[in-house]
Amino acid sequence: MKERHTCCVYLGDELARYAFGDDHPFGPLRHDAFRNALYSKSLDQQVDVLNPVMTTQDVLELFHDRDYIRKVKHMSKLGSGFLDQGDTPAFIGMYEAVLTVAGTVCNAIDRLINNEYKRAFIPIAGLHHARRHIAAGFCVVNDCGIAIEYLRHKHGINRIAYIDIDAHHGDGVFYSFENDPDLIFVDFHEDGRFLYPGTGDVTESGNGDAKGTKLNIPMPPAAGDELFMKLWPRAEEFIRKSKPEFVLIQCGADSIAGDPITHMAYSKTAHHHAVTRVCHIANEFCGGRVVAMGGGGYNLDNIAKAWTAVVSAMINAD
Repeated sequence: MKERHTCCVYLGDELARYAFGDDHPFGPLRHDAFRNALYSKSLDQQVDVLNPVMTTQDVLELFHDRDYIRKVKHMSKLGSGFLDQGDTPAFIGMYEAVLTVAGTVCNAIDRLINNEYKRAFIPIAGLHHARRHIAAGFCVVNDCGIAIEYLRHKHGINRIAYIDIDAHHGDGVFYSFENDPDLIFVDFHEDGRFLYPGTGDVTESGNGDAKGTKLNIPMPPAAGDELFMKLWPRAEEFIRKSKPEFVLIQCGADSIAGDPITHMAYSKTAHHHAVTRVCHIANEFCGGRVVAMGGGGYNLDNIAKAWTAVVSAMINAD
């Protein structure tokens, strides 16, 4: 019998279909760039490679407004127009694609809760800009927000840590849970004065009972590994203090040097370090349970390097 590994990775054409065409930064080659690198480095021999899973509309509605999902379904059939102000175009089959992204993330959660695995990585996921009622920034739905609501509604897990190292601020997650004291939020991102969406100031730390449960760390353009490593211990202390019951991390590769639409300068070392440390925190507090989502990244070589570094970190985190 084949040995079951502690980490699983989801790959498949159904996930790759979440893309906006060859001329769009979020194009169809991102999935394959990661898949090819995973196999070329023989990392597939150290994880279980699983197929994507499609969910149902009711799971999307754990986070999103029903009227908005109706709009997504309608525009998915039309295959034209934009869901926002010009970043997120509709395409034929869009609805089925987002059902697959969200369903795959939720399937990973189920498998971790059922102790089939400790850690999971979904490359085409981490769509952190969509709000409950609108699309934004290449994100038709927000699978991160769906994952948080799914953990709560399906599994009764409330105290969740969400970490985000994408170059862009995870505004769709932050503002949707800004008043939620049980959502621990840590986000390293390029300073909003220089990059979309322009949010995530260091003073934004949550509202009301949630004040102090959110940590935004805006980084200057061209910030590299040295600054990331210097600031990381603050984030780790913040996460540890919350004693999370489950950990989600968005691992956008657009913070790696050379991305065409951002100005950051990390190497894959930053991603490897963050995921390693997050996995150690999860080992301490929540049975090792970490779901990692690919997020952004628009340089195919960077996607290959960053996301294989993420998987390598997850494999070696025991």
